Amino acid sequence: MDEYRVVVIGAGISGIGAAIALRRRGITDFVVLEKAGTLGGTWRANTYPGCACDVPSLLYSYSFARNRDWSRIFAGQNEIRDYIEHTADARGVRSHVRFGIEMLRADWDPIDARWTLETTGGTVRARFLVAAAGPWNEPLVPDIPGLSQFPGEVFHSARWNHDYDLRGKRVAVVGTGASAVQFVPEIAPDVARMHLYQRTAQWVLPKPDRRLSGFERRLLARVPGARRLVEATEYALMEALGLGFRHPWLMRQLQWIGRAQLRAQVRDPRLRRALTPDYTLGCKRLLMSNTYYPALTRPHVEVHPSAVREIRGSTVIAQDGSEAEVDAVVFGTGFHILDMPIAGRMFDGQVRSLDEHWQGSPQAYLGSSVAGFPNAFVLLGPSLGTGHTSAFLILEAQLEHVATAIDTAVRRGWRTLEVRRDVQDAFNDEVQAALPGTVYNSGGCRSYFFDVNGRNSFNWPWSSAALRRRVSAFDPGVYAVTRDDEPVPAG
Repeated sequence: MDEYRVVVIGAGISGIGAAIALRRRGITDFVVLEKAGTLGGTWRANTYPGCACDVPSLLYSYSFARNRDWSRIFAGQNEIRDYIEHTADARGVRSHVRFGIEMLRADWDPIDARWTLETTGGTVRARFLVAAAGPWNEPLVPDIPGLSQFPGEVFHSARWNHDYDLRGKRVAVVGTGASAVQFVPEIAPDVARMHLYQRTAQWVLPKPDRRLSGFERRLLARVPGARRLVEATEYALMEALGLGFRHPWLMRQLQWIGRAQLRAQVRDPRLRRALTPDYTLGCKRLLMSNTYYPALTRPHVEVHPSAVREIRGSTVIAQDGSEAEVDAVVFGTGFHILDMPIAGRMFDGQVRSLDEHWQGSPQAYLGSSVAGFPNAFVLLGPSLGTGHTSAFLILEAQLEHVATAIDTAVRRGWRTLEVRRDVQDAFNDEVQAALPGTVYNSGGCRSYFFDVNGRNSFNWPWSSAALRRRVSAFDPGVYAVTRDDEPVPAG
């Protein structure tokens, strides 16, 4: 049985960041368990055509390891994955990673004050557990009657089947979220027929993306002041957008941009009506594309403003009764965001899972620690999502908090630390009191921000500056601590 000071689950940007944060504090007795064979997390898994970031490249990196040579304003999947792997190697992370090892179950032992993890590679024990699997980990495929009997090809965008040639095929695309907006324009020219099933129309804004010239790349790489100026400008623009999320009337003023693009790119009034949202911009995830609407105007592409009701043989039947014979079904239906599978695998000292604690509504203190789960932390957890901020900003704030907590516990000889229930409840009450004034809650739509109980368990209702300030601060006073008289081994 292997034993470590810390076990980190997942080797995406969260797990790699956690490993770097621990090493920077001199803690090297840790392991990162990664179920796949390579690094990258969601940027390893999502290889669909057109996959790219929707946050400007200069803001989408660790602050301590800026990439100075992005090729585009909005980087593509391959470039982001290369950056993640390069950063991990440069910071000595790979030697801590055990690839091909999936965590099956984690149990807290209150007597031993250890986490015992059952994995596909055997049993692992650790004093601290950091869950870094992330919310964009497990694809969500809707339970459609008849899908299992469909004789053609079926796959989710996050598990793209590159061995299946879509050229000349009749393809049903189910879902019109962030991934579909990117892959639909890429595959539309090659398929014989495309049927796009849209349950809800999306706001799609122009994407200010282009390839950076050699001169621009040299300028950003060699002139620190130039890079910092562009970063500061992009950050200010994103924060101005964030102000709109907190003041919905501002977002309604910006809707003319989406309407103007729709009007310019879609001439057919009937199709335009089907693609026009009836809720406030920002209520759902904000999408950007310059090619999505033109792809939908192709003569062989049909938009069905309806969910899929069932599949009979090779026929897809929509809720509005329309039918289409297809050879393949591609899902762009997102992920298990608020019902993260890892929550069903983590158990407290009374053998109650995190899922049982949450009862469908995830809650954590600062999105990072959960009452009842000592010595455990969740990265990119509940109530930290925004509509405009880089995930790296959120993550680094958490890592400052989590790494400081672990380092403090090690140095002071604490046996356990667990966030107090009253502190967690007070924080979540504060979040829920602030959310009704945001566009997430008042925009007039239903989104993945809401859990099965109808509660917004995803969004942070304040500015990213407030997030960075509050989440990064580790206050020992909000944790219940037990002390350990045994000698603390060196990190």
